[in-house]
Amino acid sequence: MKVPFLDLAPQHRALRDEALAALAATYDATRFCLGKDVEDFERAFASALGYPGALGMNSGTSPLHVACMVAGFGPGDEVIVPPFTFIASAWGATYVGAKPVFADIEEATFNLDPAALEAAITPRTRGVVVVHLFGLPARMDEILAVARRHGLFVIEDCAQAVGATYKGTPVGLLGDAGTFSFYPTKNLGGCGEGGAFVSRRPEVESSARLVRVHGMGQRYHHQIVGGNFRMDGFQGALLNVKLPHLGSWTARRRAIARAYLEGIRLEGARLPFTPAYGESVYHQFTITHPRRDALREHLAARGVGTDLIYPVPLHLQECFAGLSYPKGSFPVAEKAAETCISLPIFPELTDEQVGFVVEAVNAFG
Repeated sequence: MKVPFLDLAPQHRALRDEALAALAATYDATRFCLGKDVEDFERAFASALGYPGALGMNSGTSPLHVACMVAGFGPGDEVIVPPFTFIASAWGATYVGAKPVFADIEEATFNLDPAALEAAITPRTRGVVVVHLFGLPARMDEILAVARRHGLFVIEDCAQAVGATYKGTPVGLLGDAGTFSFYPTKNLGGCGEGGAFVSRRPEVESSARLVRVHGMGQRYHHQIVGGNFRMDGFQGALLNVKLPHLGSWTARRRAIARAYLEGIRLEGARLPFTPAYGESVYHQFTITHPRRDALREHLAARGVGTDLIYPVPLHLQECFAGLSYPKGSFPVAEKAAETCISLPIFPELTDEQVGFVVEAVNAFG
């Protein structure tokens, strides 16, 4: 049996006719930039997931950039970011001329350690990007307590956590701004790039709406310096087709995760954390093992696809060499990068495939 790490084709085959009809309608109506399809998606996304509103954008990186613009970050400011995440989490601060400052993660959750956040704050710190990595909400009570003490603007990077909640509140509404990605591999993936911005603060949402379209409220009247972060109509149309399935897809991911959690008995493996404060949406099912590379070779030989997600922490990336973080600066993140391995978890996996993965993992010796 072969079990791919990820296969997008079955999902898209099942939705092909509906998706092509939606694209044809958008094409015929020439609704190419923002427009009705994007507005329909924004309303449906907000309603389905519990947000007061949502702004569709042209990638998952764009709302992070917009959040940093709206927050007013700039040269001389510092923005704290965990080093174990996709690099876009640090791009927003970089794009506006602020300095990303890294703070280590918790071993159990892979998310920002509240104590490390507190220790990283200086008089120049203006904000923090909290990543809900792999779909698991971060410890927001502790993080928000630190942020409030120091007056920090809190950006929640929810790129991998669409549908996740923290103590009943949707992620993205706990801080000052929430950002989402609809990259094709995400739990709610488009057929190309896409993203969204949400906020519990009306003035933040209003500023982001202006920034999204060149700082333009009235046509050709530019109130602030903005950018071009508009979602295109085709992505809105496709996401409208996919959004109604998100609930069932999430339920299936959680069922697969339960099977892994209950079935994997590999000595030395640390399985994903299951907190009392919320439930992961399992964008990834990532485990750690001291012999990670050998485990990956073992699984590949048995036909099980895996991935090494974030094998190089951000502070050791070449693009951030100027920040002068030596190896050893963030030991928990570095250990995660050296020992983590992600197993297949997407809704179209069969029970037989899931069982095969469990057996293959447990057979490693």
